[in-house]
Amino acid sequence: MTSPAPSKATHPADKEAHKPSNFLRQIIEKDLAEGTYASRRWGGSPGDAAHHAAGQPDPAKIRTRFPPEPNGYLHVGHAKSICINFGLARDYGGVCHLRFDDTNPEKEELEYVNSIKDAVKWLGFGWENGGESNLYQASDYFDFMYRAAEHLIEAGHAYVDEQTVEQMRINRGDFGHPGTNSPFRSRTAAENLARFHEMKAGLHEDGSMVLRAKIDMASPNINLRDPAIYRIRRATHHNTGDKWCIYPMYTFAHPIEDALENITHSLCTLEFEDQRPFYDWLLERLTETTTLPDGRVLGGLISAPPPRQYEFARLNLTYVVTSKRKLAQLVYDHKVSGWDDPRMPTLVGLRRRGYTPEAIQLFAERIGVTKSDSWIDYSTLEGCLRETLDGSAARAMAVLDPVKLVLTNWDEVMGAGKLDDCSAPIHPHHPELGKRNFKIGKEVWIERGDFEETPPKGFFRLFPGNKVRLKYGHVIECTGCTKDAEGKITEVQATLIPDTKSGTPGSDSVKVKGVITWVAVADGLSAEVRMYDRLFLEAQPDAGGKDFIESLNPNSLKVVTAMVEPSLASAKADDKFQFERHGYFVADRVDHAAGRPVFNLAVGLKDSWGK
Repeated sequence: MTSPAPSKATHPADKEAHKPSNFLRQIIEKDLAEGTYASRRWGGSPGDAAHHAAGQPDPAKIRTRFPPEPNGYLHVGHAKSICINFGLARDYGGVCHLRFDDTNPEKEELEYVNSIKDAVKWLGFGWENGGESNLYQASDYFDFMYRAAEHLIEAGHAYVDEQTVEQMRINRGDFGHPGTNSPFRSRTAAENLARFHEMKAGLHEDGSMVLRAKIDMASPNINLRDPAIYRIRRATHHNTGDKWCIYPMYTFAHPIEDALENITHSLCTLEFEDQRPFYDWLLERLTETTTLPDGRVLGGLISAPPPRQYEFARLNLTYVVTSKRKLAQLVYDHKVSGWDDPRMPTLVGLRRRGYTPEAIQLFAERIGVTKSDSWIDYSTLEGCLRETLDGSAARAMAVLDPVKLVLTNWDEVMGAGKLDDCSAPIHPHHPELGKRNFKIGKEVWIERGDFEETPPKGFFRLFPGNKVRLKYGHVIECTGCTKDAEGKITEVQATLIPDTKSGTPGSDSVKVKGVITWVAVADGLSAEVRMYDRLFLEAQPDAGGKDFIESLNPNSLKVVTAMVEPSLASAKADDKFQFERHGYFVADRVDHAAGRPVFNLAVGLKDSWGK
């Protein structure tokens, strides 16, 4: 048995209701109304101004991009950015590019490239548009970036600096003091160009010199104090191999990548807000033309109008860490089983935990888009999962802490060795999906917590003399229990009350306050169930420089051997179920197999952390 497909209403992308407005939507709607980018042309692929000028009017009303660096696995924070960029492009007749920002050859691996593509597809988005693949990698633009750097040098906007790292740090100044010009800042364009060519040719050691933009060493924005735009770094790149020994800095590469790809709205998180002035400075100088003293005209390298950058608040989610370095520490120090450990906030971890694309899209929509940082409680994410699974997950009974219940009068009431047929809906709100069938007999498994020899006030389940209904089955009356030498209960006894089977005439003639779930000994299946909880005990485990490892929850995983109903024998990896009374579970996508079922707790039926 597999989970029923989610109903259309559970998928936020399919909602007919108007999307709630936010400042990004207002910016896009204003640009569309004013025709800001209506004159742009598209050359069919990324390229410079001449390439696009030879193309057709851009069929995309807007172009956004999701630009991950392939140096790790994506996490829930990236999911917000994916939903924003791909979602806005979808909603406004645009196109979203998937671009790998692979300008740092030392940390990037093909494994991460593949995992990122899988994550974007799993979330329900793609980069194929009208037969055109908008999948790109920044390293394919290295030749143009080098050409752009040469242009800046020739136009007097960049120079090669040979100060040491420490000298540059000191001369940069700080927030209270202006910087000091480099002694190499006054070199001629010809001298700088010659040195830059030497850098490319590998004639100098790593770190011995950098190419810097020539802006303003007294600028109150420290990012404009002649930022480095190229450095010498001998490292093999996963795409370009050993072709280059110099690599562009991210702040230089990123706006160029946007421009070559005809991006209209470059959406990023707030930590890049201080970089926006350099983003604009660079694109302005690559768009404008400059006439040199010898009469040559330089510039016009990229199409106009250039992209604009807009920042939104990043996702701050309680009870998780999203730093790639810290996530890697959890993996490599074996605090978790891997990047896809279901306790991890990585998308592969959330997927294995049982999260659905619909839940994550709903979460991204629900938390909205703002320009101010705030903390989102983890229960919001869990609530979105409950909401999407409630209408889609098949139901099943499972006993997570089993103790045997013996119906002592079964043989005389039902017949010796006889089993009775029971059934229940696969989903209570989808009768068209049919029923699941299972047996009941003299012996069944019940939850250990459903019996109390001396019940507390308000306890309506099994205790001597009390009656309860076995859900979908009969009413029974508890008569006692058996204990071992240590006083642990090893068996509960009860008697069957005749003619009380659910769905039969007179079944409600005996009124009870308690209903308990169960699994028959005759046809129940043994299953490994992994009871996951939040990985950290503190809402902000790494706030204020704290050692986040000290906040690890020692009870974030408990593995139990459960008994589950026979319908789960056909469960396939990634199938999701509601174990009645317990919560939502998923068949583990790695370890689950026929004959060896493994289920992960995705989320409980209620928020237990909010109490």
